[in-house]
Amino acid sequence: MRNTPDRLLRSEASRQRATFLELFLDLVFVFALTRISARLIADFTDGQRGVYAGLGQALLLFLALWAVWSVTVWSTSWLDPDAPIVQTVIVMTLVGAMTMAVAVPHGFGARASLFAITLVTLQIGRVVFFHVAGHGRPDPHQSIRILFWFGLSAPLWVVGGLVDDGTVRGSLWTFAVLIDYTGLFLGWPTPRLGAQRLGVQMIAAEHLAERYQQFLLIALGEAIFVIGLAFSGSEFHIDQTGGFVLALASTVLLWRIYFHVAGGMLGTAVDHSRNPARLATDMAFAHMVMIAGIVLTGVGFELFIAEPLGHLPATWLIAIFGGPVLFLAGRSALEYQVFGRVSRSRLAGLLAFGLLIPAALHLQPLTAGAVAAVVLLGVASADARRSRRHPSETPTPPY
Repeated sequence: MRNTPDRLLRSEASRQRATFLELFLDLVFVFALTRISARLIADFTDGQRGVYAGLGQALLLFLALWAVWSVTVWSTSWLDPDAPIVQTVIVMTLVGAMTMAVAVPHGFGARASLFAITLVTLQIGRVVFFHVAGHGRPDPHQSIRILFWFGLSAPLWVVGGLVDDGTVRGSLWTFAVLIDYTGLFLGWPTPRLGAQRLGVQMIAAEHLAERYQQFLLIALGEAIFVIGLAFSGSEFHIDQTGGFVLALASTVLLWRIYFHVAGGMLGTAVDHSRNPARLATDMAFAHMVMIAGIVLTGVGFELFIAEPLGHLPATWLIAIFGGPVLFLAGRSALEYQVFGRVSRSRLAGLLAFGLLIPAALHLQPLTAGAVAAVVLLGVASADARRSRRHPSETPTPPY
């Protein structure tokens, strides 16, 4: 049947799997994550911007790209991704996100205006296009809500991209990110219209869960790309080979920890939730933290593969330890969202990283990476023991 503006919502028959066009869009974000990683690796090794300034800048660029992806995924989980209007919006997103990604290496310098203007044009342009092409359907108020919030942040993005002062740019973009994420988290509440309200029957829970899982796999794939690139550019010395093997093992552990029980039951959890819209939004933030952790962990892999021995700069622990800490923190939040509790192994892992920092400052980079891997192995082993005692669990979201 031909899609019309009246048939923009997902039907039961199209509620679950991601389309090939959506997967095609994800390829752009693979590239975007590699650009973020490349910036961070340069900050940790070259130090031209300074590690902390570079981390802050990379975080803002990452959050802007994640907001684009999140809004797209949310939309395709209640709109029909096979509708021509929706497909056009996805293609617009692909082009815009790719433009933002190529600007990332100089996103706080010569390409700041390109990054900011593309972001604003994409976020506002696709909402306006969808509203006009769809004749306001399926929900004309939703376009107003989103445009209201984007209208608040757009001037900050544009002015920040045009100014020459990096400190001013960082401040303006920080406020812009806070506005964008506040709107997303609250459902874009607008005077007189209130916030968006979606019931469980309007959300393709399995589709939404699958998209989160796919993006996390993308992040793991980007980490593998970093590992391969770092090792292929090395001299293949025994210590570098050890770093390569260690990094691969750590990536497998990240995959194992994520998909252990909770990571594979996201769709069922949304279906069981009393407030599926809130749960799905919270899951997006949990995945954002985990993916940021994986990207940062990948930077740590590059560091201890390229320079496995010798002095360990204290800032390198931000990547080698900080990446896994972010991942475990996000994974703990996800576990709470699915089961209403957090396993002691997650908390023990976070505590172990904190306690090991003073000792790790005196280790070589490769040894510090091995310590991080051992902590992750301990978490994964505890998960395996718990599964043997509790072979089947049912999601019990707290809301």
